[in-house]
Amino acid sequence: MADRDPAIKGEPLPRCPGISFRDMALADTNPVPEFLYEDVYENLGSDPIPAARYTDPAFFELEKQKMWPRVWQFAAREEDFPEAGDYVVYENVGRSFLLVRQPDLSVRAFYNVCLHRGRKLKTEDGWTAELQCPFHGFTWNNDGSLKGMPCRWDFKHLSDEKMRLPEAQVGRWGGYVFIRESAEGPSLEEYLAPLPEHFKRWKHEECVTAVWVGKVVPANWKAVMEAFMESWHTVITHPQLLPFTGDCNSLYNIYGDNVNLTVTPFGVMSPHLDPEGRAQQWIVDEFVKYNGRSTDNYEPGEGDDAGGFNVRVPDGLTARAALGESLRAATTKAFGHDVSFASDSEMMDAILYDVFPNFSPWAGFQPNIVYRWRPWPDQDHALMEVRILTRVPPGEPMPKGVPMHFLTKEQKWTEAPELGVLGDVFEQDMENLPFVQEGLKASKTGEIQLANYQEIQLRQFQNTLMKYINS
Repeated sequence: MADRDPAIKGEPLPRCPGISFRDMALADTNPVPEFLYEDVYENLGSDPIPAARYTDPAFFELEKQKMWPRVWQFAAREEDFPEAGDYVVYENVGRSFLLVRQPDLSVRAFYNVCLHRGRKLKTEDGWTAELQCPFHGFTWNNDGSLKGMPCRWDFKHLSDEKMRLPEAQVGRWGGYVFIRESAEGPSLEEYLAPLPEHFKRWKHEECVTAVWVGKVVPANWKAVMEAFMESWHTVITHPQLLPFTGDCNSLYNIYGDNVNLTVTPFGVMSPHLDPEGRAQQWIVDEFVKYNGRSTDNYEPGEGDDAGGFNVRVPDGLTARAALGESLRAATTKAFGHDVSFASDSEMMDAILYDVFPNFSPWAGFQPNIVYRWRPWPDQDHALMEVRILTRVPPGEPMPKGVPMHFLTKEQKWTEAPELGVLGDVFEQDMENLPFVQEGLKASKTGEIQLANYQEIQLRQFQNTLMKYINS
């Protein structure tokens, strides 16, 4: 058993004086994974962050030149292009890549650029037997080797080897496909650590994309991402979640430069609410109405209230324990995987990992949310993408994932009905983000101030970003 002393190096953590997530985990119905008990925190200082990192076009250019080519980027899920010849177009900060499924089902990533006059070879996902440029017909095999060119007699100066499509590095883990432009740097497994070890229990490779929604947000990609890296904005931004969300009871861990973890407990009342006169059943009822990850959103039941997710709290049992028991049964029934061993935490809590610079998968056994943020196309706009992964029942083939539902500028997140109540939550976040960007530009001090504990992950990623910028 790991040391569960909540003090770090002899100093108490600067956390909310209420019950900690660690204490909730110790009282869980089933054992919680060992690493979720552990506090992995380091005070990284309290210096302000310059607002110009979010608003300055020159800083944005530095990110493009010095950071993005050197990091592993989540580019696709395996189910996005399952068959040989399937391809995905991945674009970011002016770069365009073709991820092409090979005959042996391996993946290669080519720069999506014709070597003749520079036209993009593909502009949307699909299937192809060859990669032909629509401009003049230069053609490559799916392995990147040159297949043919028109008027070859006029290109005697070009060898087949010189005309091979340039490639990016490819890494695959847990059903996710990553690319990196630079050949130098840590392996994908090293870069993601400790994520691969933690996720052995949750097996995202057994999941498929059931929902995928994207929308351009008028704010810097970091500002949008950072809005999802702490939970304590819930008290003002998402008040409907407070009856069942321990917002400032959350655990915040950081692992090296690239990975962090937030665990926000559900099934407990926020410390910001007065518990006087509130029964445990009320907590459950509010969870069923407003939580975006309960299985009724993805697999409607029959005959019960709330789409098949009807929970009653027996005398002597907490809302958290009752929800855990019900969710284990509902998830096993809906997806065919026996999760009777799973902890209450893994069935309901927001267990969110962030991977630098812009990839955030939720963990646990419920349908899992996966976030990705990209500049789109400049420092003042970002493409926010939300996927929801569900488990493929044992013995069934992996289906092809759904395409992205791209919302227009005028559409709200609530106009993606597949998101359920999550659409309302995201729309509440959108009420802040454009004004965050405007405020950063208007700031008199030119600085933002961060909390030492609840915003430690923002500081961790800002520090990592500056290591690239200053190298």
